[in-house]
Amino acid sequence: MTPHSPPTDTDDRPGLSDRLFASIYEPFLALGERRGMAQRRRLLLAGASGSVLEIGAGTGLNLPYYPAAVTGLTVSEPNGAMRAVLQRRVDAAEGGPGSRAPLRISAAAAESLPFDDDTFDVVVSTLVLCTVADPVAAVDEVKRVLRPGGRFLVLEHVRGPSGSRLERWQHRLAGPWEKFAAGCRCDRATADVLGDAGFEVRSLREDSWSGMPSFVAPLVIGSLTALDRGAC
Repeated sequence: MTPHSPPTDTDDRPGLSDRLFASIYEPFLALGERRGMAQRRRLLLAGASGSVLEIGAGTGLNLPYYPAAVTGLTVSEPNGAMRAVLQRRVDAAEGGPGSRAPLRISAAAAESLPFDDDTFDVVVSTLVLCTVADPVAAVDEVKRVLRPGGRFLVLEHVRGPSGSRLERWQHRLAGPWEKFAAGCRCDRATADVLGDAGFEVRSLREDSWSGMPSFVAPLVIGSLTALDRGAC
């Protein structure tokens, strides 16, 4: 995909810790990307079409995998340092081969999206709900901006099975990991948040993230469908 973007809608200046994390983010994920995460992104996004919003887009690792059926793409990233890398990726891609769907970069947080109800055909969230301050509010916003019948495509790392040794380690390591990984919670019950959100679950499967620490390895991947709010 060859995106195009106007300037972002904010001019904030990220701090040193955010800039440092943004600089190591892709190298830290590189082994996991090679061992299957890049392919998961490709498969998840293959069916995306129409008007698409990606929340928490980070440095833009999903951008190469959006198909030509996407007619408009908005990518939101509230972290200024990550968004700067994202903007550079977009700028470098301009003029290349592939889809030329309009692309806009937004600084919006997932919990407070500045879009009208029923705006998007698809919303994408990959490795995001572990980090947002209020995942329930973020998912509620996704439901609001999706058109009835629209799809919520998710790829998230989640808490291990209840009572398991993995879950206990996730709780022990949650604090240090959160400080290192810019707010990411390795013990967040994201699968429960998604299951309780009021979507029709088209597919939601478990997987394991190879090439990353075991306490962030459990994944859920799939597609959820927005219902008509008047029918809920």
